[in-house]
Amino acid sequence: MQKSTLSFVILLAWAGGLLGQVQQFEAKLPPPYATPSSDNRPHVISHPSGAQLQVPHGFEIEEYASGFDTPRFMYTAPGREIIVSDSSAGSVYVLTDKNKSYKDPERKKILDGLDRPYGLAIWKDYLYVGERTSIKRYKYDARAMTATAGQEIASLKNFTEGHWTRSLLFDSKGEKLYVGIGSGSNVDTGEDPMRAAINRFNPDGSGHEIYASGTRNPIGLHWYPGTNILWAGVQERDALGDDLVPDYFTHVQQGAFYGWPYAYAGPHEEPRHKGERPDLVAKTIPGDVLLQSHVAVLDFLFYTGKQFPAEYQGGSFIAMHGSWNRSKRVGYEVSFIPFKDGRPSGPVREFLTGWRISPESRDVWGRPVAIMQLPDGSILVSDDGGHKIWRISYKG
Repeated sequence: MQKSTLSFVILLAWAGGLLGQVQQFEAKLPPPYATPSSDNRPHVISHPSGAQLQVPHGFEIEEYASGFDTPRFMYTAPGREIIVSDSSAGSVYVLTDKNKSYKDPERKKILDGLDRPYGLAIWKDYLYVGERTSIKRYKYDARAMTATAGQEIASLKNFTEGHWTRSLLFDSKGEKLYVGIGSGSNVDTGEDPMRAAINRFNPDGSGHEIYASGTRNPIGLHWYPGTNILWAGVQERDALGDDLVPDYFTHVQQGAFYGWPYAYAGPHEEPRHKGERPDLVAKTIPGDVLLQSHVAVLDFLFYTGKQFPAEYQGGSFIAMHGSWNRSKRVGYEVSFIPFKDGRPSGPVREFLTGWRISPESRDVWGRPVAIMQLPDGSILVSDDGGHKIWRISYKG
């Protein structure tokens, strides 16, 4: 199934409302187990001689920083320094580009010995770090670029199994911290309600509540620019075949249920839980944009810069880490979705490709993770397979 077809179907829901659109999903999604479930994990190799990343005409891509273990999330601090989580190293770095060369920034390690750090956020003079087993905050001195006096605000000590990325996001007033926590399994029931959900806390960790649930792994969280509309990228479940279940990109409604583990893409019942919770199947909300199944969406960026052509203004760049549960490899790229008036206005299209040798080959030489915009309007893409960060600019 082509991802453009899937995307267009879901985009119709914006214009016509969700009611009445569910029947279209039935016609477009294959039945469960239409193809066997594949264990087709990638083999990450060194950069092959002659292999190049591809971007649209007029754009250029070059190495920005290297030498990481697994660079993951990136965050722009108030002083425009870049904070990077290096998950497998258990470290957090600060990158500074004093000469504004947009290449080879100075690097300083400010935290070490962490448990798979991923999400980052700053509130007042605190740096928040999402680890596998906790959410902590540290006193952050922007002038000295140091982080000290760590304090745990939320314990996740029992969440050692399954998805370990913890995405963090504050609202515009700094009143609430949003935390995406993935499931501990593929489709098991009975998990802690904090899992497979977007959680919300006060800045000190008090006042916990579930903002939205049924999101198997809500790994990207961002506000649409100038609004209080929360958007998320969600990784879906495995083992139902090549083209099930689509990952999705969606605005998030407070109190909504998005299906996991009882349903997917609207009220499509999960066959491994048939008849168990018809009430939850019926109330499942589909995502706004269905992505290709198993692409492993990780992060996204709403583009607000002026460097790129007008067609990219307000649209979203989406990082797809790449598949393992599919016979022919998909993902390993950054895609783009145009927006108009704050809503998706066209199908998903390729933007940055080249890490995948071929759909049939296990070999890949990079895996995109996070996307961040620089002050000049260029963007950075972290690559945990290639252990580096890339910069994309537009030359025209």
